[in-house]
Amino acid sequence: MKNSFSSDSPERLRFHCFDTALGACGIAWGEHGVIGSQLPEESTGATRDRMRVRFAQALEVAAQDVPPSVQAAIQAIQRLLAGETADTQELLAVQLDERALPPFDVQVLALTRQIPVGQTLSYGEVATRLGKPGAARAVGRAEGHNPFAPIVPCHRVLAAAGGFNGGQGGFSAHGGVATKRLLLMIEARASGQAVAEQQSLFDPQA
Repeated sequence: MKNSFSSDSPERLRFHCFDTALGACGIAWGEHGVIGSQLPEESTGATRDRMRVRFAQALEVAAQDVPPSVQAAIQAIQRLLAGETADTQELLAVQLDERALPPFDVQVLALTRQIPVGQTLSYGEVATRLGKPGAARAVGRAEGHNPFAPIVPCHRVLAAAGGFNGGQGGFSAHGGVATKRLLLMIEARASGQAVAEQQSLFDPQA
């Protein structure tokens, strides 16, 4: 996931790495909310290094120095990745600082945040819901540049059926499409879907 937060921002930026069921994640914030989050890399050290690259002006802080609003975001991410919740509202409550994003990306990510746990849309469906049915590729680019995964669940947006990777589309987090499939499976089970209902999401032959 990329981050384009301005390097000349006068804000005091902070970041923190935390454990989840899938490995160490990261979250960064400033005065106006969360500026980015990070799915697990191959190790805790790699996640920390990734955060330092993405948020070069942010100071890493210990757990006791994380403000309550960010602690709530961390807990929501932990519950999501552990398959302990199907409540979309937990992550919708997280305040995001989207000032660095292009307006179209903000629209795409706002719609993506509304996709319920255990459900998916295609790039084309997102574009159509935005009133721009010819913008599927632009939607794909916006999802690929999502700086807030998994707070903004870009893994719930798939390529059109029959596309590459069995219609799942790409995924820029560590592990690529395999990580995307894992997240979708965790969420499908958390939302109470039967294996048969999951099949169209996870079977490359579907």
